[in-house]
Amino acid sequence: MPAEALFYHLERQPLENVLPTLLERTLERGWRAVVEAGTPDRLEALNQWLWTYKPESFLGHGTKADGHSAAQPIYLTTDADNPNGAKVRFFVDGATPHSFDAYDRLVVMFDGRDTDAVAAARVAWKAAKAAGSTATYWQQNAEGRWEKKA
Repeated sequence: MPAEALFYHLERQPLENVLPTLLERTLERGWRAVVEAGTPDRLEALNQWLWTYKPESFLGHGTKADGHSAAQPIYLTTDADNPNGAKVRFFVDGATPHSFDAYDRLVVMFDGRDTDAVAAARVAWKAAKAAGSTATYWQQNAEGRWEKKA
């Protein structure tokens, strides 16, 4: 069965503010996650950010370089791998889904100020629909809350 595909249009807050909250919710549900970044440099920046984004807490995660990949609740990568058996995969900074069958949920996060990112998200939306996925589009309102737009 194709994955549920959620598209988050980032306009009011940067990825660094939104991704940790969505990852926290994922873990609260008892799910593991993979975060696929578009470049190794961006992957390393996210790796550092998830340890320090809140003074009082952090999100346990790791990369291939850290080892123990199968034990990571959140695994960060630039590849199509899934060593922790995640059912949720996040695509950030230009990474887009390769398949709609390997996960329960795919989350595509894209910067609304980047025309290339918007174009890539549109292509991914069409691919999700063609694969039979239930696709939803989320946008932040003026108060910063996410609203389902499609």
